Amino acid sequence: MPPDRVRARRLQIGVQIRAAREYAGLTQEAVSLRSGIRITTVSDIEQGHRAAQIDTLIRIADAIGVPLEDLVRQTEQP
Repeated sequence: MPPDRVRARRLQIGVQIRAAREYAGLTQEAVSLRSGIRITTVSDIEQGHRAAQIDTLIRIADAIGVPLEDLVRQTEQP
């Protein structure tokens, strides 16, 4: 089990992926088809249940049509 700060960051990245996907008007299925990543994997990453490898994040960013840094940018913590 990763430390709390790692789990929190993983969840934040998932939220940013979901926001970018929804802003682009894409479903998880569309991202799955465009990226070649299983829909369950996309869902698990968005929910913070799965750690994504950098290659997977690159494929998701490409599928959504955003720069990778938009998905992993550190944001302010409340």
